[in-house]
Order: sequence, then C-alpha cells, then structure tokens
Amino acid sequence: MARPKKYLIDLNQSDINKLQSLIHNKKTSKSIIRRCQILLELAVNNPNHLTQQQISKTFGVSKATVSNIVKDYMQHGLDYTITYHRNPNSNAKRKVDGRSEAHIVELACSAPPEGFSRWTVRLLSDHARVVLDTPVSKSTIQEVLKKHNLDLT
Repeated sequence: MARPKKYLIDLNQSDINKLQSLIHNKKTSKSIIRRCQILLELAVNNPNHLTQQQISKTFGVSKATVSNIVKDYMQHGLDYTITYHRNPNSNAKRKVDGRSEAHIVELACSAPPEGFSRWTVRLLSDHARVVLDTPVSKSTIQEVLKKHNLDLT
C-alpha cells in the first residue's frame, strides 16, 4: 500500500488557464514549460492521477525535480514555482559582455606585441586585463575566440 499524498495541488480554473497560456507561449523557456506541465499533471482535479514516479518518467526529469516543484508550490505558491530562480553564486553569469568580446576580438586581430610573432591566449588575457580593467581568464578568452571562429595560428 502506497503512502498517502502529503501535498495536494489544488488548481482553480484561472491557475490552469495561466499554466496553459505559459505552455503555449513561444517565449517561455523549456524548464518553465516542463514545470507547468508537471503542475497540471499533479493537480487534484486532473482525472489521470499519475504518481510522481510516473510523471518523472513521462517528462524525463528526476523524481527529486518533481518533489521540488511540489514543495515550491506548497511553500511559495504558483507564481514562485513558474518563475526561474538562478542562484546568485552560480557560474551561469556571463563572464564577458558584448563590449568586452569586441575588445578581445579587436585585440586578437591586431598586430602582436613587440618581441612576439603572434598572439597567445596568455598574452591576450594579460592585455585584456589592462584594457577591460577586470581579470579575464584564459578559458574565457578561448570561449570568445571559439564563438567568433578565430584561431591564433
């Protein structure tokens, strides 16, 4: 015998309409669409009544993701659950913006410094630090060059 559900998601018609409009909006990200679909499947008034394990297999997410969506809905409500919250300490922030990328590309296309036959990633990172007033790692320089199809040969 399965344990009884601890949390019941009861969505009214306006919530269902809001979720469905988010699902059909082309500008909505995939993760938010997936959250909306999971909430609609978990709703009490849904006649299918899938378990969290079945929902996780259906939508290709882990069971912990489904549990976290339910927990977010119960603790914070619908609006919190359907918005994307990025951790401010995550590495998902962009290291360089468009202006910085332009400076790095401009520097890579310019003549190499005195005493060198060509630019290296280390030289670019040292000169970019002076130009941009912020330290830029070698891997960031490599990503920018790769993005613009530039190589240092």
